[in-house]
Amino acid sequence: MREPDASEAALRQAESEEELKERLERELNELLQELRSLIPGAQVLFGFLLAISFTRPFGELGDLERYVSYATLLSTGVALVLYLAPAAHHRVRFREGDKDYLLRKANREIIAGTIASSLALTGVIFLVTERVFGVTEAVVASVAFFAFTAWRWWALALLRTLRG
Repeated sequence: MREPDASEAALRQAESEEELKERLERELNELLQELRSLIPGAQVLFGFLLAISFTRPFGELGDLERYVSYATLLSTGVALVLYLAPAAHHRVRFREGDKDYLLRKANREIIAGTIASSLALTGVIFLVTERVFGVTEAVVASVAFFAFTAWRWWALALLRTLRG
């Protein structure tokens, strides 16, 4: 069996680099599709939480409700920053050949963003349930909701990863 000459090796290297570029483009497109479903929900929730903070009934909230409401607003803001960070990074590093790093960083940011989103959604569940039923019921509903979210968003995927 003969050894490949330099031109064959260079051709294989070029094909390998093209496959890498295609994979990175596909992964970037997948990431953008995921962000298209996450960002609008966080934006709407942030806008709603911001708007209600300037209403008259908001001033009548008790301390616990105000703290949970503020924590919910902050969680939503953090989620938005994390969801939008890949776009900001891409703009700053545009055409620098940094796509692989961008995708790895964006993956971590989106996972962290979903954690912040789950906390924000849990806060909303707490606030509504507390208003309708009381604090004890709100705690139970919030814990159950967060557990459900954690199971559906992360635990199932992590279990699959652990099983190989």
